[in-house]
Amino acid sequence: MQKKYDKIIIVDIEATCWEGSQIEKKENEIIEIGVCLLDVQTHEISDNIGIIIKPEKSEVSEFCTKLTTLTQSQVDKGISLKEGCEILEKKYLSKSRIWASYGAYDLNQFTKECLKKNITYPFSQNHINVKTLFYLKNKLKKEVGMAEALNISKLELEGTHHRGVDDAKNIAKILIQILK
Repeated sequence: MQKKYDKIIIVDIEATCWEGSQIEKKENEIIEIGVCLLDVQTHEISDNIGIIIKPEKSEVSEFCTKLTTLTQSQVDKGISLKEGCEILEKKYLSKSRIWASYGAYDLNQFTKECLKKNITYPFSQNHINVKTLFYLKNKLKKEVGMAEALNISKLELEGTHHRGVDDAKNIAKILIQILK
């Protein structure tokens, strides 16, 4: 498979989540794959979408809805994770492009969930951790969250924080600052 270096795929996922003591013995499942493409030359952001995924074993808690705005009825209308991965491969050429996320959560969750559900992992092995790059470039004392990175960079948070579709675009803006 020929590698493509023209664009970087930016990914931000949202997953089922719970507050406090509800967390024990519950397993997170992806409920949204936010994605966009970042042109390496022009720094143009394109093809920004949110792919809603229907979880197989977990439900969207009230806490999760407050955090992400996604409801159980919305994710019930979603597609399977396998179908979501197929979109990444076909539309975004995810197996042949470098991909990036803010931190390692997205990488780890995709790896774990694809393995558990016997789904072909949709990405190349070339992953950029934007959170770590931001920390290093800005010589910070500790890593910061995406919203704080936008604030430090004097960039506006667009859309709804903790919605994959919006956070993918916001992460792309941070990566553009790092690349400049």
